[in-house]
Amino acid sequence: MGEVNNHCSKIPYLRFGMGEPLVFIHGLGEIKEGWSNQFEFADQYELIIPDLRGHGEYQSPGEISIPNFAQDIICLLNQLGIESAHICGLSMGGMVAQEIYRQAPEMCRSLMLVSTFHYAPRRLGKLFLKFRQARVENKSPDVLRETAAKVCLYSWTKENFDSFYQFYQPNKEFYFKSMEACLHVNNLSLLPTIKVPTLIIGGQYDSVIPVWVQLFMHKQIPHSEFVIFRNTGHIAKLEAKDEFNQVLRNFLIKHKKAS
Repeated sequence: MGEVNNHCSKIPYLRFGMGEPLVFIHGLGEIKEGWSNQFEFADQYELIIPDLRGHGEYQSPGEISIPNFAQDIICLLNQLGIESAHICGLSMGGMVAQEIYRQAPEMCRSLMLVSTFHYAPRRLGKLFLKFRQARVENKSPDVLRETAAKVCLYSWTKENFDSFYQFYQPNKEFYFKSMEACLHVNNLSLLPTIKVPTLIIGGQYDSVIPVWVQLFMHKQIPHSEFVIFRNTGHIAKLEAKDEFNQVLRNFLIKHKKAS
């Protein structure tokens, strides 16, 4: 566990393993340890896994926005002396990965965009926020977590629920600010400009961000690769851990930097 303290912020992060740098960026309400199923990548890669502002141990965050999430990670990589890395983001983390490419394309060796979106229609966003706020005001945290688990998971096994609860720890103060930040994302003009190797992953039964959104992203990003995991919801890294890791490994090996 490390901490960087400079003019940018104080960013809690995990760093371990050897090899090319690989950054994992968690989703809304998650914490960095939510990538524990992917810790095995440390056998071939140097893993850098931060908490985003308002998540996990990062509890004095300043302004919550996707550009600031991205700026924090760019800052962290600079501080660690890492010039470029493979960037993998899930859901909101995938939006942050896109924003890192916008701000610092030279820092991205490749992008892995998992169950994410590139554009939120405004009307949909307002409805979504109203609906979620109404639910939160009337329900206990336990009920909310259970609702989130049922929405995110396709396979409702005890093991999947336990694993989800362990790493889904939304902070009420920052959760809606983070959700609202997602609804400001508009990368329609960014996608066609992405030049680094890009892998897009969707889940067949994702009810949070339907898989046709990732298909659209794949069509917009030249030379991108697209994989749909069958019988998974929003969190393939949990529901299809071994297959998910194998797909990432195959992609990363293919795009290993020539030394």
